[in-house]
Amino acid sequence: MNNVSYNEIVVSNDLRSAKEPEEQILGEVQRCGYDPDTVFAIKLAFEEAITNAVKHGNKNDRSKKVIIRYFVDRNRVILAIQDQGQGFMPEAVPDPTLAENLERPCGRGLMLIRSYMTEVRYDKNGTEVWMMKERPGPHV
Repeated sequence: MNNVSYNEIVVSNDLRSAKEPEEQILGEVQRCGYDPDTVFAIKLAFEEAITNAVKHGNKNDRSKKVIIRYFVDRNRVILAIQDQGQGFMPEAVPDPTLAENLERPCGRGLMLIRSYMTEVRYDKNGTEVWMMKERPGPHV
């Protein structure tokens, strides 16, 4: 996962436990001077990834954990969210924009993550999403 020094936070497998790390990460993003639209994009992608880890990866099992690794500087934000589930194949998730899938709930979070982040990868057999948001426009 690139040669950067990541901060790591391990949280219980529930959405409330991820709120404090979310606020911490977004605080760092704001201190680095990212614009409000970029902060919102990172927030949304983070929340979707955490929700997927808790509900789909760890199947709401409270005995499991979610591992959050992140890196923030003035040029990019990198988030890696890992669950302790069985993993999945992202390419097997139905495209939520196809007519036959419009009424189905699956795949929307993955689509949002891909649309809001600069780069998205799945590692560790589908138990980890790695996502990067580069600062838009000229770097300060």
